[in-house]
Amino acid sequence: MTLLEAAPLRVAVAGLGFGEKVHLPALRASGSTEPVALWHPRHERVQQAASAASLPGFTNFEALLADPGIEALVIATPPAPRFALAKAALDAGKHLLLEKPVGVSAEQVEELQRLAISRGLQVAVNFEYRAVPVFQQLAALLAAGVIGDPWLVKLDWLMSSRADASRPWNWYAQRSEGGGVLGALGTHAFDMLHWLIGPARELQGTLSTAIDARPLPDGSGRLAAVDAEDIALLQLGLDAGLATGFGTGSAAGSGAGSGAGSQRLVPAQVSLAAVARQGRGCWLEFYGSEGTLVLGSDNQSDYVHGFHLWRAGRGEALQPVPVDPALAFARTWADGRIAPVARLHRWWAESVRTGQPMVPGLSEGFRSQLCCDLAIAAAGTGLRQDLPVG
Repeated sequence: MTLLEAAPLRVAVAGLGFGEKVHLPALRASGSTEPVALWHPRHERVQQAASAASLPGFTNFEALLADPGIEALVIATPPAPRFALAKAALDAGKHLLLEKPVGVSAEQVEELQRLAISRGLQVAVNFEYRAVPVFQQLAALLAAGVIGDPWLVKLDWLMSSRADASRPWNWYAQRSEGGGVLGALGTHAFDMLHWLIGPARELQGTLSTAIDARPLPDGSGRLAAVDAEDIALLQLGLDAGLATGFGTGSAAGSGAGSGAGSQRLVPAQVSLAAVARQGRGCWLEFYGSEGTLVLGSDNQSDYVHGFHLWRAGRGEALQPVPVDPALAFARTWADGRIAPVARLHRWWAESVRTGQPMVPGLSEGFRSQLCCDLAIAAAGTGLRQDLPVG
């Protein structure tokens, strides 16, 4: 039986925010996965979702894991409970797709990675920008060396999702619960840079909280303290020597960077904000010895739709890069996140059926989370943080 003839991967969805809005329709659209159950700790909530989706609903997580008809789980809960749920699911022999941040520390991700390897299970992490066509086109151009040796990377992600001070206090306001702009945007930003250029080798920066109190959701009017950052300004050194197509030019070994061997680290400036009123959205700029690439979108209502790509060679003005039809999605959804998540679901199902390692998976999740952890350490100490090689 070929992979195309294989039965769809039977998946339960745990968590009914992003899980219901995006993962559920994406599982149905992927062609390689099938949603078969839903889980939420509150009975009323899971019954409402299960009825709408015509699926069985569980409030008992152990009972869900005991169901032999469930091969895999998408865990799309808030970050803090994710580790314990994922660990229990791996112990029960279930493949996983985890939302990001995978946990609240890199140590949690590393423990899940060890467990998954020992059990022979495939774990995906939902870094969905790797599945967006224009990002894939950008990755191909960078890998082909169209900018030459990369000299500078700039990533601005300035959103207004938390700019309303009347938005109620919840887990997002608590650093201990995985809240803050690092978990929401930084995890994606770090993964983008690792994928497109190479792994971070050093990191420094500052964090701040513009809105330091929010009203409790009980309607009492009382305020609760916010200790999670809503702004992060970071500087990274990226090891382009481990990225395809980089590190072979005349400038690759020059400079006095502190990377592996004599490899010059590529400086990257990262600005993240969830409180930028009329923020410019998400923009990535790559400057190299032979040219420039710019990818960006000012669409604040959809984190996927609206991206465009521009390119310039030496001495040239930026020009739009035509869309590559070979990378396009077969369907356009009202919610732009569904199509790339469905594509990632297909990669995950293929990984499960073939036994090949899943990318993006826990290795990518670990390095992204480590950057989040070290950004907090750098902000607290004022010292540059070094990341391990490998």
